[in-house]
Amino acid sequence: MNEHAMPMPAYDRLHAWELYSSEMKTEKQQTIEEGKDIHEFEKLFDAIAEMPRCAEKARLADILYELIVKAPQRADYAYNEPSELEAIRALRPAGAGEKKPLPSLDVLKDKLAGAWYGRVAGCSLGKPVEGIRTNEFEPFLKETGNWPMHRFILSADVTDEMKDKYKFPLRERSKWMVDQLSGAPADDDTNYTVLAQLLINRFGRDFTPANMIQFWLDMQPKNAYCTAERVAFTNAVKGYLPPDTARFQNPYREWIGAQIRGDYFGYINPGDPEAAADMAWRDASISHIKNGVYGEMFVAAMLAEAAVTTDGDVARVIETGLKEIPETSRLYEAIRGVIGDFHAGVSQEDAFKKIHEMWDEYTGHGWCHTISNAMIVAASLLYGQGDYGKSACMAVQTGFDTDCNGATVGSIVGMLRGLSAIPEYWTKPFNDTLHTSLFGFTLSTISDMAEKTLSHIPGLD
Repeated sequence: MNEHAMPMPAYDRLHAWELYSSEMKTEKQQTIEEGKDIHEFEKLFDAIAEMPRCAEKARLADILYELIVKAPQRADYAYNEPSELEAIRALRPAGAGEKKPLPSLDVLKDKLAGAWYGRVAGCSLGKPVEGIRTNEFEPFLKETGNWPMHRFILSADVTDEMKDKYKFPLRERSKWMVDQLSGAPADDDTNYTVLAQLLINRFGRDFTPANMIQFWLDMQPKNAYCTAERVAFTNAVKGYLPPDTARFQNPYREWIGAQIRGDYFGYINPGDPEAAADMAWRDASISHIKNGVYGEMFVAAMLAEAAVTTDGDVARVIETGLKEIPETSRLYEAIRGVIGDFHAGVSQEDAFKKIHEMWDEYTGHGWCHTISNAMIVAASLLYGQGDYGKSACMAVQTGFDTDCNGATVGSIVGMLRGLSAIPEYWTKPFNDTLHTSLFGFTLSTISDMAEKTLSHIPGLD
């Protein structure tokens, strides 16, 4: 190379999550779903997408980004989806912001332990098959005698013949099956829950989005972050601040990443879904916009309600979550549809079939979007009716983002019912041990995390 020539990145070695030009198809779909009028640029999207990775492709993608940012909203777009907190609150349905009294300390302790253990177990239920698609997942479960799913997937289930037969890398994933574990393995679904607790330790309940993104830089390596989170991380390294860390060249801005980060904010705001959603917004806004933000607010608010619900009413938990997001949004409409089908007597099988028809799990965008996975969470809660194993297994066997949905459903049902109502089968394999990828905090006990949560809840004696 000429010593005076401008150096260029090794485009063929960069991960797609760090190279905006590699995700033109995703960006195109995302922009259309947001209601932008980009009909003039659709062929340009397709042409850039077909180019090999190179400097020219990157430059063209940068130019296209500038064009779509300025593109107008379609006049016929049916939704109103702000990303700013006050604008979100202005579009909530009636009844938002209602506070409820705390349960007794003993009940709350049981609920928090249930939420932590429920999240860990649900994550581990889905982790070995994260990324598998239904065309292989259902036959695999049937072959192992686990359909409908009712237990953990075990390495003993997987024969050498099956490892060769299925395209999904069962041989590699066997190490994540619970009969091979001495504790819960590190995973982003649990890393973020621990990270949120550590964040509150450092910055308190009044943390800002700027505090959160700096904490990300301090606490984990780049490779611990995926999709929208990886974009936000690299944007922060380049000097961008929230909300630009979420918005700049982020084709994953409505994917599931924020939705898996909201649990702790629900844990520490029992009976106060608005406060839980507020904290969730502060977290989500560093990496997501619109429905990506609403997903985290929805989950946090559900958990705040589940923490004070003593009659096991799953439907009320979901309704409370919905009250904290705009009723003019795609997410609200989608969850309202799931609820409507359930009350209309639509069968469990048909309810989940409908989700598969609405979203394409064979594309990354459909498989990993907030809305598709939130629909699975809501349906699993409703049809599982507060039974931990049934609900978590339902969330996983449906496919899509299996470990994320298993973790979220497990957390909510665990909070709703308490640890005392979760059969030991689901909690014993982890030996009260949780691994993380967080700097200086790679190992902890699950019970200790639950106990420490109490110190972040205001109003406790």
